[in-house]
Amino acid sequence: MPHITLSIPEELLERMKRHPEIKWSEVARRAIRRYLMELEDEVSGEEILEELPKEIKEKIEKLDWKRFSERVVELRNHR
Repeated sequence: MPHITLSIPEELLERMKRHPEIKWSEVARRAIRRYLMELEDEVSGEEILEELPKEIKEKIEKLDWKRFSERVVELRNHR
């Protein structure tokens, strides 16, 4: 896999160092992929869900989608 070099502010680097458990190259790779998908208008709901952390995916699966969609319609009607 090819490599790239990023320049970041010192303050950002210091904050990143406080989280050594994070694979920052993966964070950058996902951000670049997401940005390109948005730029090229290729974003699908499944792709967005795929990028989410496991904890958020689990919360989404527990949502009451019927109530959620009713609330969205309700909010749209109040514009």
